[in-house]
Amino acid sequence: MLLVDDILCFPVTSILWIFREINKIAHEELDGEGQLINEQLRLLYMQLETGRITEQQFDAEEKILLDRLDAIDRRLEDEGEFEDPGAVTAEQEIGHP
Repeated sequence: MLLVDDILCFPVTSILWIFREINKIAHEELDGEGQLINEQLRLLYMQLETGRITEQQFDAEEKILLDRLDAIDRRLEDEGEFEDPGAVTAEQEIGHP
């Protein structure tokens, strides 16, 4: 009977696995974007210290980069709100861990 249950539930578990993989890739991409912005901020600070850019240019560029970082943080927080750790998943509902 367990084999029959596995066969019948395979389409649902496969779709759930695909969605989890897409979610994982999206998070990795957001993390990579955040690291890239941090690197750009570091380079911007170096340019200011060496006198390659003015204080006004620095402020404008820094604001843009910090706004992008804030947007990434908001997206990650919004996704965290939708994930309810106490919620029953479809796999748990059909009897799989």
